Amino acid sequence: MDSETTKINDEVVAAPVADAKAPFAKKPFPARAGGFGADRARNPRRNTSARPERVKPEFDQKILNIRRVTRVTTGGKRLNFSVYMVVGDKKGSVGVGTGKANDTSLAIDKAYRSAKKNIIHLNLTKSMSISHDVSAKYSSGRVQITPAPGRGVSAGSAVKSVIELAGINDVTAKIVSPSKNKLNIARATIQALSAFDKKKFTPRAPKEAVAEAK
Repeated sequence: MDSETTKINDEVVAAPVADAKAPFAKKPFPARAGGFGADRARNPRRNTSARPERVKPEFDQKILNIRRVTRVTTGGKRLNFSVYMVVGDKKGSVGVGTGKANDTSLAIDKAYRSAKKNIIHLNLTKSMSISHDVSAKYSSGRVQITPAPGRGVSAGSAVKSVIELAGINDVTAKIVSPSKNKLNIARATIQALSAFDKKKFTPRAPKEAVAEAK
């Protein structure tokens, strides 16, 4: 019905009924000059294109272990953190370092700098492997590394971390000692690989030259 009847002073009067309200419609926002996000491009604080690209670090790193050391004093407990780390470029350079500090981030930085100071540069074969068997002992850790063509890297614990960051392929490593101390094992691995250090490496004379010398 478009009208409604009302009774005023015994007279019937037809009063119009207002039409139903139309559903609410959102008005579109006015378009910004230059398109959507134009003001962000003008804002230097939000301009992400001006950010410099992240530089890749010179060496890859891997943390072997983080120890929390608590020292009890008369004034209370003091916390320190000890970090063991291996760094390498996977191209024949590898090193092991340690760092100690009362903060983990500072201890990691110290371990990284220590490992860079102790890096050795290996003289590997064309296939990025070692030329002969090597073994070494450091403190209570003993390791033995053997070339294994076509088998990849077969090792475990800290030995595998050192070998992978050095970029060595096709070797088999074994921990001979009963000790599982990762730091001693990593340093024993470095000591074994020192046989291929370029600074100490002396190539063997060919057999023909040896025969002529005799």
